[in-house]
Amino acid sequence: MNDSNSDKKKTNETDETSAKEFAIEIVDLHKSFKSNRVLKGLNLVLAKGENLVVLGKSGTGKSVLIKCVVGLIEPEEGSLTVLGENVLELKDKKLNDLRKKVGFLFQSAALYDSMTVRENLKFPLRTDPSIEEDEKEALVKEALENVGLLDAIDKMPSELSGGMRKRVGLARTLILKPAVMLYDEPTNGLDPITSREISKLITDVREKYKTSSIIITHDIACAKITADRIVVLKDGVCLTEGTFEELQNSEIPEVRAYFE
Repeated sequence: MNDSNSDKKKTNETDETSAKEFAIEIVDLHKSFKSNRVLKGLNLVLAKGENLVVLGKSGTGKSVLIKCVVGLIEPEEGSLTVLGENVLELKDKKLNDLRKKVGFLFQSAALYDSMTVRENLKFPLRTDPSIEEDEKEALVKEALENVGLLDAIDKMPSELSGGMRKRVGLARTLILKPAVMLYDEPTNGLDPITSREISKLITDVREKYKTSSIIITHDIACAKITADRIVVLKDGVCLTEGTFEELQNSEIPEVRAYFE
């Protein structure tokens, strides 16, 4: 075998190994908004089955990062691979197909206020003609049972507390059984008890659905409960990473500030 074929084979083997090991792989990602450079060459990987917490001050690019992952924002440079697919090369149908495999829990839960909980959960299933109505009903009830809110099935979002809205938003995301979950400040605005409940629910989701998750948060208590690994962003790049205990004992002032 000549050198060029050998190198090509090694590259293909590396790509295949990477796809098997990582749910998400980001290399040298850049994103700016006019003169504001938000991501400045970010490198990050999410292992399959891992809960990865991303910490960082406001403006460091945390939410921009996960919006790039699902193609809501297009970066200027870099490589972004999700479940073996190059997101930056996907168009229309293929991008939508990938998005069905990636669940996104927004800060606000993003429920439709004019719909009941039942109708909110059925909404993601509306375009799949292969799912019968009775099967949709069963999926809705299963998803609500998994977040402990089956008794809220006929309530309107306005009748729910902040924590309940987050749970319903999570149930609606899980109804498609995504392989990857993206959580944007899942405990923001919640009291400490409800925050712990939501954090525990995130770990339960991983165990039940075998998801790989990125969790954007400022909440150190949430990070402690949910994280297998933590990445700290600063100025649009990864400052450091490690387990909760490793970062808790870090000598980097910007990292220690989160734990003090």
